[in-house]
Amino acid sequence: MQTHSVYKGRHQWVVFGRDEGKPDGIIDTNQCMVVNGSRALIIDPGGTELFAPMLSAVLQYADIEEITDLFASHQDPDIISSLGLWDQVLPHATLHASWLWEGFIRHFGMENIPYQAIPDSGGNLNLGDLGLQLIPAHYLHSSGNFHIYDPVAKILFSGDVGASIEPPGMPIYVEDFEDQIQYMVSFHQRWMPSNQAKLDWINRIRKLDIEFMIPQHGRIFRREDVPLFLDWFEELEVGITG
Repeated sequence: MQTHSVYKGRHQWVVFGRDEGKPDGIIDTNQCMVVNGSRALIIDPGGTELFAPMLSAVLQYADIEEITDLFASHQDPDIISSLGLWDQVLPHATLHASWLWEGFIRHFGMENIPYQAIPDSGGNLNLGDLGLQLIPAHYLHSSGNFHIYDPVAKILFSGDVGASIEPPGMPIYVEDFEDQIQYMVSFHQRWMPSNQAKLDWINRIRKLDIEFMIPQHGRIFRREDVPLFLDWFEELEVGITG
């Protein structure tokens, strides 16, 4: 599993992904970790098959007792089916996820970790003295969906928005936006069901100052590519099969 430090100031953002050892037929995912002093947050910790390499990777950045928070952007198994395993090793963590999904997420075997339900309007996740914003992204693609914005690092974790399905060996950052479209278009048309929800999200995100946008699959967008993506996404007709 590759790791990449996206930001290191008074706190740190780390992206884990591009797992060369993943089984065939398993979609590759980006997991994120935010470390602030003695508090650490894991964002969309991954599927069951990733638990062992993820645990090994995150312990390079925080002790197990310092992992105090988990975040699930939505209910899909590729990003949170490992929760039952994290439930066994984290002594005092809290899971933050939409109120809509608690009855579903607990099917992953989460018995001990408390569930902090996020209302539809979003809110804040305080990681010590760092306030992270929980941005509503409903129907993109899940009916109860949230993204995370860090106003200090100016990083947006954008879940499935901006995701791309690419062959192995691709770079970590978007290098040519026009070339990147070929890896994004069918994914967004099929998995994003609502043009109205898409426009609502774009209006929210255009108000943010974003240095990096990190999607759940594929490459990271730098500052100059974020408005290019928003303009492209705004014009794209979604909710179609191809």
